[in-house]
Amino acid sequence: MATKRSSIGVDTSDKKSRVCMLSFEGEILEETEIPTSPSGYTRYFGRQEPALVTFEVGSHSAWIEEVVHDCGHDVIVANPRKLALISESNHKTDRRDALTLAKLAAFSPELLSPVTQRSPDMRLDLTVEHARNALVDERTALVNTVRGLVKPTGARIPKKISTHAFHTKAMEHIPPKLVAVLTPLLTVIGELTRQIDHYEREIEKLGKEKYPVTAHLREVAGIGPITALAFVLIIMDPRRFKKSRDVGAYLGLVPRTYQSGESSPELRITKSGNTLLRRLLVGSAHYILGPFGHRQDSDLRRYGLALIARGGKAAKKRAVVAVARRLAVILHRMWLTGEHYEPLRNANRREAKRASA
Repeated sequence: MATKRSSIGVDTSDKKSRVCMLSFEGEILEETEIPTSPSGYTRYFGRQEPALVTFEVGSHSAWIEEVVHDCGHDVIVANPRKLALISESNHKTDRRDALTLAKLAAFSPELLSPVTQRSPDMRLDLTVEHARNALVDERTALVNTVRGLVKPTGARIPKKISTHAFHTKAMEHIPPKLVAVLTPLLTVIGELTRQIDHYEREIEKLGKEKYPVTAHLREVAGIGPITALAFVLIIMDPRRFKKSRDVGAYLGLVPRTYQSGESSPELRITKSGNTLLRRLLVGSAHYILGPFGHRQDSDLRRYGLALIARGGKAAKKRAVVAVARRLAVILHRMWLTGEHYEPLRNANRREAKRASA
């Protein structure tokens, strides 16, 4: 970065953003509020001398970065998950947050854990994934509602009815006295299913036309067009990670650690990083370990089943997370190297080693 006269910290909210300008000697030069809008940011930052501007990643951060950068400033987009100094402060205010961001950028920028934001095209394409996911959540909630409303009558809607076919097949199991009441819900579920299908066709089209690497990632059983595209759009560039194993931690698929003295308890995963991609990978892991996973024997499936066979509390849940974590590593490695997926790569190597011994 070029030498700057000041460090500017910005604490954003939907309507107003708190701004603190700090000299690199630690003197507060200016504090103010500006509208959280492109015009408001352009008016303020357009009249400032080039500075180092810092704000946290969030719903406004993409357009803010573009506007501030176009005004001639260097930008750091901070990762709020890494800023306990702000999020866990006992005296949290917008003014303090803006000042803290300015100080960290000026004197300890590495503590901000800067993030790289997606290009406008990638953000737009990822919106399709998020829109589909929102409809899936709504449909799941309504399906569960219908099932719950039927139970008090003594009837049950079989679990074998898929969510996709629920709006047509569930009616066969609804008591006559509830048909008029629940038909509107089933109609909405049917419409949600049609819209979800529309998004899924769009996702497959995006993968084929703009992100051909998704076809490569789909060599792995359990990885479909939705998960493959989400992986590419969320990871953005495989070269961001020094090691493929880092992807699991980036997506929050590794256990928390809290080692103190002789104590080192087994904790839950961190669940940091992107919720959508973590959820999709966990879904793929369920497929790999489930009844349809036997269609392609693989190191992943064998590994997960071995963990389940050990038994113990929550063995299945731990196995699913472990398979999802390894799946993230494999997908990253395939993308980075261009190697084709070998389902039984490790097993074949062990057999070849035993044969040569």
